[in-house]
Amino acid sequence: MASACVADLADVPSNAEAREAPAAITLGEIAMGRAWNVRGDVARLPFVSEVQRVLGLPLPVQAMTSARGEDGALLWLGPRAWLHIAGVSAGSLDFDTARRRINAAGGALFDLSASYVAWSICGALAGRVLNRSCPLDFHADAFAAGQCAQSLLGHVGALFYRPDASSTFVVTVARSFAADAWQTLCDTAKSDGYRMASPAPFTTRSP
Repeated sequence: MASACVADLADVPSNAEAREAPAAITLGEIAMGRAWNVRGDVARLPFVSEVQRVLGLPLPVQAMTSARGEDGALLWLGPRAWLHIAGVSAGSLDFDTARRRINAAGGALFDLSASYVAWSICGALAGRVLNRSCPLDFHADAFAAGQCAQSLLGHVGALFYRPDASSTFVVTVARSFAADAWQTLCDTAKSDGYRMASPAPFTTRSP
């Protein structure tokens, strides 16, 4: 899922503006190689087993949880829906082959790689910054490593994911709302000071 370059988004703060204050927060564009929507019934064991064989990750069945691998993750969206995200260097798994195998097991697979844009927000104050525009509680006691949830970023629907115990979050939004979401992230981080990192592939490893 190659996101729109932040430099191409209109009416957003420049690198120079971002450097005016000491950087407590780092914002960066994430390049996604895959964003696949998995759908099915966890009561169907052939479906659950085939998803794990195809994607190499077990289906998370508990709300707001995820499964993480070397180069990708599988995020819970609902009782019958998940989002598989992976970096641009993640394997050569063919979508059509994966779709046929999961469909044959009673599920469904949709390629949404061109439909989303994602950013990372890193730093000890990352949770506090996100709380200025999102009602979720991002404290580690409430939003632990591996958790994910859908909520609002300002007025834009977004998916929030905390890959590990570090103070790093991944924020994913629909591409059509990318400019508004990016503006919100920059505005909420400005008072603490932030810097803009170079675009980087999605990874489940801490920076």
